[in-house]
Amino acid sequence: MRVSTSHLQQLAIFTTVLTGGGVGTMYYLLQKKLSGSAYHRLALQKLEECPVAMETLGAPPLKVYNIHLSDRHNRMDRDTAQMKIPVTGSNTGGYLYVSSVRDPDTNRWSLEQAVLKLREGATINLLTPPPPAATHTQTTEHTLGLDTGH
Repeated sequence: MRVSTSHLQQLAIFTTVLTGGGVGTMYYLLQKKLSGSAYHRLALQKLEECPVAMETLGAPPLKVYNIHLSDRHNRMDRDTAQMKIPVTGSNTGGYLYVSSVRDPDTNRWSLEQAVLKLREGATINLLTPPPPAATHTQTTEHTLGLDTGH
């Protein structure tokens, strides 16, 4: 049985579109699941509760972007989660590095570490933030060993 070249081209185009749509849908659903997770919401809540971090970013409005799925900082399993969440405000942006653990008895997540690393290189530890009157940010030595790429 002979198949014409135009039919093969149509089949290749259809397969490419179908595969691309499937991958796009999978990416969207995975991002939606991650952004709706308790450990992601807990991290953003902690950021929003820190007036120094919000003021430095120039938020509100705070814009939260999709995490990079291939980034080595993003690791989740049943009981631990480590994420690098891109955030921006009207002044600057950076990454929110968080590490969370799940209590197996209560099934609740708690933050072990939450550090905002700004584009300029300054860091703010959200678990022990500087007082609102202070204009300085903490150095990377105060990140409690969280791997922020340094």
